[in-house]
Amino acid sequence: MTIEELLIYGKKHCHSDHAKILLAELLDKNPLELLNYLNDTVSKEKEILYKKEITALEEGKPLQYVLGKVNFYGQEYIINENVLIPRFETEELVEATIEYINKYFTNPVDIIDLGCGSGVIGLTLEKKVSTKTVDLIDISKDALEITKINCGRLKSNAYIKQNDFLEGIEKKYDIIISNPPYIKKNETIEPIVRDNEPHIALYAGEDGLDCYRKILKNVKNNMKEKCIIALEIGYQQKEEICNLIREYLGNVTIKSKKDLSERDRMIFILKNIV
Repeated sequence: MTIEELLIYGKKHCHSDHAKILLAELLDKNPLELLNYLNDTVSKEKEILYKKEITALEEGKPLQYVLGKVNFYGQEYIINENVLIPRFETEELVEATIEYINKYFTNPVDIIDLGCGSGVIGLTLEKKVSTKTVDLIDISKDALEITKINCGRLKSNAYIKQNDFLEGIEKKYDIIISNPPYIKKNETIEPIVRDNEPHIALYAGEDGLDCYRKILKNVKNNMKEKCIIALEIGYQQKEEICNLIREYLGNVTIKSKKDLSERDRMIFILKNIV
């Protein structure tokens, strides 16, 4: 089949943009340039693979999992069904954290990324700010296999550890950052998310706050004298999480930040930051 014939096939079974992106990726071409090659013949092997990928999309598999990778903060990361698909909101968390680090820290920082998944948060920070150490922590062994792949691709010096958040960790950090699971046990979410992404990275107990409790109950012992904790949150959880912070950490400075959709999606805990 030709590229044009495959595009026509793909557009019959899924969104036209997705059909184009998949074929361009398979043929190692820019999607915008495909129109220049419409009469080119595609090998039988790639034709079969393309149709298989189109079927996966048609059956509800997210495009990112079909591609096996995602762009996060300008860098390509490998992902699969064992890790959460990184979102724009998490890029915003990273962006705000970079701004805090550059504003308040002059020396290289020690960073820990809790529930790191594919490693996009910690690895992005390693590339974008001056770091002394970066520790990537996740309870899922399968997720950490993807973390290791991304560390290798980026030639990262990050330390990877399978662990339940901060349990048993005694090291102190300048930056503690996490996008933990925060969906309530019985909360209704989009089927494409519910049916494909790892539940261990989505759900966090009856009220969606279990992971914040785990982090906050131990975090005081892991905070350097000057420290920032950066958390992504569910857009309706701000007040509940602020109450938890006060319960576990007392009188600390709490800053919240809205995402580009004007929803409360980030909380920063500042210790001795002036």
